Amino acid sequence: MVFGFLLLVFDPIQRISLNLFGYQAHKNSVDYFNLLVVRILHILGTTYSIKVPDYMPDNAAIIIISNHQSMWDIPPLIWFLRKLHPKFISKIELGRKIPTISYNLKYGGSVLIDRKNPKQATEQIEKIGKYIQQYKRSVVIFPEGTRSRTGIPKPFKRKGLLTLIEHAPEAWILPVSISNSWKLQRYGMFPIPVGTHLILKAHSAIKVAGNDPSELIDHVERLVISEIETIPGDPTN
Repeated sequence: MVFGFLLLVFDPIQRISLNLFGYQAHKNSVDYFNLLVVRILHILGTTYSIKVPDYMPDNAAIIIISNHQSMWDIPPLIWFLRKLHPKFISKIELGRKIPTISYNLKYGGSVLIDRKNPKQATEQIEKIGKYIQQYKRSVVIFPEGTRSRTGIPKPFKRKGLLTLIEHAPEAWILPVSISNSWKLQRYGMFPIPVGTHLILKAHSAIKVAGNDPSELIDHVERLVISEIETIPGDPTN
């Protein structure tokens, strides 16, 4: 109920912020919306362990590569990595009819891809790669393609990653491992289990330049998976 209330309140706040005050005001409204989403999960006893490297590349394009377990991955990524101005590669269905979220995805710098239209998806990924290169911002990509409903990671799909690397050759890659957020959505939106411990670990950034793209993706995939807290084959963990 509180989450739904926040969606309704921040939709007009976003619109006013962007249309009257510009990009930074809009970003601030998005940041604080996601801070509140992180905090309201405390109502159900959710706790967080967040680890971010002491050093983060400054004034650089960054490709944030993360595993994906639930919609609850998004708020901590936005809030705890807010200095990086994270944008998202999201499925096109999320760009309509969801207060606050759809508006941000459409007008906040993210891109929406049609997974049934590979040409359109590739063009949008090329667009966001050029965008982060130009404005020195970051983009979050979930290369599994869809969320893991049991916490067990799925193999990375490479095409989107290779496209991003090609169009943002001066970028850094920030690998991120997320654990236990799947538990929050194991029953959908209701009920949300009590007492979940969500873990987000951002690893040291890796410069794209000077690395073979395929070998780099292999390394990042191993790194991300190595820090996911899960027991293969045990969906109760």
